[in-house]
Amino acid sequence: MTKARPAAPSDGIDLSQARWRKSSYSGGANDCVELADLGVHVAVRDSKALERGPLILGRSAVAMLVAAVACGEPG
Repeated sequence: MTKARPAAPSDGIDLSQARWRKSSYSGGANDCVELADLGVHVAVRDSKALERGPLILGRSAVAMLVAAVACGEPG
């Protein structure tokens, strides 16, 4: 299994035009997870720690994560 890691410039994924979305549950605060749809991939970042860079995940991995969270499964 491949571990998720922050995106690096050498990954060839251009995030300069990424449109980041915050969870509606964040209430406008700057303490949430943000997502950007990149087509085949989804970028995920912590709005409190932008210097860490985003994780780049496959769409199916994000779908499984969201389903697990919705079901209350522990992480």
